[in-house]
Amino acid sequence: MVEKTDASTAWPALFDPFRGFGTRLSDWLRPASDASSDDRTYHITLELPGVAEDDIHLTVENGTVSIRGEKKAEREDKGKDWYFSERQFGSFQRSFRMPADADDKAVAADLRDGVLTVTIPRKAPPRPDTRRVPVRKA
Repeated sequence: MVEKTDASTAWPALFDPFRGFGTRLSDWLRPASDASSDDRTYHITLELPGVAEDDIHLTVENGTVSIRGEKKAEREDKGKDWYFSERQFGSFQRSFRMPADADDKAVAADLRDGVLTVTIPRKAPPRPDTRRVPVRKA
């Protein structure tokens, strides 16, 4: 007697090596980043070598800083007996939730030597609204 194999159990085993491939691919294309802070400012840096300033879009919405862009790079070398051509294309997006004391109205960004630096000032802590109330003699 030949035992039938259910296709639903055979196929998943075949595709197991590819499970999560999309996540691994997006992690590979995602630019490296660092986040830090000091007593006055939050800093986010992203490595974006080869990405033009015009290809970077930074938005602030609902307490989140989102950075998206596209890398378009082509290189061509020729010699007497050889030819080499290389292209790199790909889009990316990173989002960072801002802390409650971040001033989302004053976010700034600078691109220098392939590194994008996003600066987010902290809001001044609220001053206590305390005042002395004179007590009158009745």
